[in-house]
Amino acid sequence: MEIEFWWLLALPLFFALGWLAARIDIRQVVKESRSLPRSYLSGLNFLLNEQPDKAIDAFVVAVRIDPPTVELHFALGSLFRRRGETDRAIRIHQLLVDREDLSEEQRLQALGELGQDFLKAGLLDRAEAVFVRLRGTPANDVALRYLLELYQQEKDWAKAIDVAQALPQHESHLWRTEVANFHCELAAAAMANSRPDEAGGHLERAFVVNPRSVRASLLLGDLHAANGDDEAALEAWKRVENQNPIYLSLVAERVMEAYGRRGLVEQGHQLLSAWLSSHASLDLLDELFQWEMEREGPKAAYELVREELRRNPTLLGLDKLLEAALLAAPVEQRGDIELVKQLIHGHTRRVARYRCDACGFKARQFHWRCPACGGWETYPPRRTEEFDLVP
Repeated sequence: MEIEFWWLLALPLFFALGWLAARIDIRQVVKESRSLPRSYLSGLNFLLNEQPDKAIDAFVVAVRIDPPTVELHFALGSLFRRRGETDRAIRIHQLLVDREDLSEEQRLQALGELGQDFLKAGLLDRAEAVFVRLRGTPANDVALRYLLELYQQEKDWAKAIDVAQALPQHESHLWRTEVANFHCELAAAAMANSRPDEAGGHLERAFVVNPRSVRASLLLGDLHAANGDDEAALEAWKRVENQNPIYLSLVAERVMEAYGRRGLVEQGHQLLSAWLSSHASLDLLDELFQWEMEREGPKAAYELVREELRRNPTLLGLDKLLEAALLAAPVEQRGDIELVKQLIHGHTRRVARYRCDACGFKARQFHWRCPACGGWETYPPRRTEEFDLVP
């Protein structure tokens, strides 16, 4: 293939045009960088080096030198909020909202930041007013997300349901879990105030949203038991095995009490034994252990735990085994068993905790909503045996 002669003439021209364009861009960048306050660049450098205190001082100086700079105000307000200085963050973002030279997009951004400031400061009524104002604007999705968080903090479950239904991720698995729990919160409150019909209505809606809601089954059983219908209560609690067997430990005591009221204690014991055989659980074992200790005595409890330890060895199981052995042992052997039990019990107190699957937060009691990250049903009632360095 032959190269046209005019192409050879055009190549130097293209190089010259490229060089000229690069020079123009470089001059523009240099011009813009020189127009920025030096303290602004210093602030960016401090941020990159993870020195937020020094970055704030530098940005404060930059804002004084160049007050109209909107981006600096946003950066400074966010830094103040992250440091917990919400009063200063509120002043900066309120100043931005009141400025007349802002574009509509910048004003909405400033309102969103102001709402977050109020939320962080615990001024929930003012935060709600801001986010309600943002509904129906281009910032609608952000407003809905923060309103949902706010209503959960206020435990205003009815409003939380309304906001959740307006979210863009409507009908997702997470959405179903959250909304079902909102209905369960309302049902629990109605039951506490002796309004069974209202509670039943909320539980029906919880099942419509999430047919596999363990909490709704548990509360429905409680509702039937409170009305004296133990048979219906047992049917509700038994659903938990198919919904999520991890939660069986939450209904174990209820099941045994219901069977006891019906005079069918042995059937209840058989059911819990079958659950434990199919779904190993420290809490189920504990429930059966207590039943055996009270009804059959230390020897039967010892045999139960020994068999479970062979199938599923755990420190917590060993602790229970030693507890039963201590009561059944001859007097001359109890001192040695007590010494070993104290050593094992010291470890189990440290390691037997419930842990959030989402954030890893640990606690000694079960929560439907994680106290740390706020996730619903991320805190399964399954104690772990991970060793901690701090007692």
